[in-house]
Amino acid sequence: MLIKNLRLEAIPNLEITDRISRALELMHDLHIRHVAITRGNEFVGLCSEDVLMELDENLTFEEIESSLLRVSVKDDDHFLNAVSLAANYHLTIIPVTDDAHHLVATIESNQLLKSISDFLHLKEPAGMVVLEVDSQQYSFSEISKIVEANDAQITQLNTTKNNNEGTMEVTVCVNKLEISDIVATFQRYDYIVKYYFGEELYTNELKDNYENLMNYLNI
Repeated sequence: MLIKNLRLEAIPNLEITDRISRALELMHDLHIRHVAITRGNEFVGLCSEDVLMELDENLTFEEIESSLLRVSVKDDDHFLNAVSLAANYHLTIIPVTDDAHHLVATIESNQLLKSISDFLHLKEPAGMVVLEVDSQQYSFSEISKIVEANDAQITQLNTTKNNNEGTMEVTVCVNKLEISDIVATFQRYDYIVKYYFGEELYTNELKDNYENLMNYLNI
């Protein structure tokens, strides 16, 4: 999904000659912590509420230009680029600029959350298995074969390396909720199953609670 496919917001921006007090008022009214600053149509940078609160409200942005955050995305970037910027800089809005570095739109970070949900198919019923595997032995094709052998399809797969351990976490989302057969097959192939979520999780919890109760009554 590209930036231009998102719903871009018409959030007001400020001119480089505006004062800090105007930005703080705008942030308060719109419930955001960042405002885009321009010089004409040119994007100059983002001002941050945290920084502005420590400065004289009568200063103009021209006087504090060096403190502005110069980050933006293009409309033909993948939307995950905007997600990365929002996460790395704790942004509430993300500027969208053209090739001439003109400000053309802004994206609210809340809109990115919805885009992530759509991208990960979170609205669709799904099961999830989190595996721990040796980084050198990771095989997407083998994981895929195990899932497909249990009449399911992978809808999303993400990997995260564990620091200094030589292992990685593999999160596998599949298109069915009852995944006990998939979990059992992974375990049979000596995969470490760290977590799993699906319909059978509730049943497993009931079983564990029942067994704990029986053990307690036998004491």
